[in-house]
Amino acid sequence: MLEVAGTLCGLHAQLMSSAELTLWARVKDLGAADVASALWEERSLFKTWAMRGTLHVLPSAEYAMWQAGWSTYDHYLKPAWFKYFGMTTDEFEQMVEAVGKSLDGSLLTREQLAASVAEMTGSPALGEKLRESWGAFLKPASFQGKLCFAPNLGRNVRFTLPRSWLAEQSTIDSQKALAAITKRFLVANGPATRDDYGRWWAISPAQALRRIKILGDEAVEVEVEGLPMWMLAEQVEDAESAAPTSAVNLLPAFDQYVIAATRHVEHLLPGPFKARIYRPQGWISPVLLVNGRMDGVWQFEKKGDRLMVSVEPFVKLSRGVKEGVGREAESLAQFHSAGDVQVEFAS
Repeated sequence: MLEVAGTLCGLHAQLMSSAELTLWARVKDLGAADVASALWEERSLFKTWAMRGTLHVLPSAEYAMWQAGWSTYDHYLKPAWFKYFGMTTDEFEQMVEAVGKSLDGSLLTREQLAASVAEMTGSPALGEKLRESWGAFLKPASFQGKLCFAPNLGRNVRFTLPRSWLAEQSTIDSQKALAAITKRFLVANGPATRDDYGRWWAISPAQALRRIKILGDEAVEVEVEGLPMWMLAEQVEDAESAAPTSAVNLLPAFDQYVIAATRHVEHLLPGPFKARIYRPQGWISPVLLVNGRMDGVWQFEKKGDRLMVSVEPFVKLSRGVKEGVGREAESLAQFHSAGDVQVEFAS
């Protein structure tokens, strides 16, 4: 579980259920309780705002590397950002510092954190800022190592200070961290274009290319159907000799495989079905994957002790593929501790 979360460069966690199922799709005999235990009891996983300011779950042992990389984000330090949110640089620095001090050894809800920041800074207005704009000021605190998620209190989200919540780790130089993160991205997504990397880390294609080239001989440019791409040199031989895969997978919403394919998904679809997967407001549908191709979408619902799985294929599915879907559904039922499973295919 931890190896997969690290190799994938984290699990998208806008919906925690998606992060859990991203692991389920890749880790045999995983249960939902295993993920919750790793997050809130063992603390071997942590959740925070990460790449592009998007919620992710990542291995706690790698926190220092990722945080050093996020510390290079500076888009929120621009005059336009401060003007938009009606805040000065000094007020922002006071707020972030107060967030870290408030969370040191404490688990606080958003309301509790806002009250603590207001008291600590002597500025009710700064406390109100934390209340009025979900994530806008908490993300920078996360990037600066002042905040990560803690177990909920009922239905209320709570936060804490990573340094007091996770095991102690040595500080990592930000440039060394970025090089390690660039390699990690290429491991998970290569061959990839500079645009792919730039989009993932929220930097320009030119910046992305510079970071890739910093790897020197470790990264090489390859050609994929006439398009220049990059990958790790040590993976080229395996890629050239790779055989087509044969597998049926039910991937959850926001799965990394699907997100990474955003710009080249037409090569993985049997027709003009992109809009069925990449939907408005950034929603990514659960996908039926057949031998690496996206051959449909699906959804599930648990009713009592029964798990209902509905599949909407883009193409006619063979008997073997339907049997594969059935096996995936049985595994999903086990993950959700359901005693019975029913699979339906839309005509």
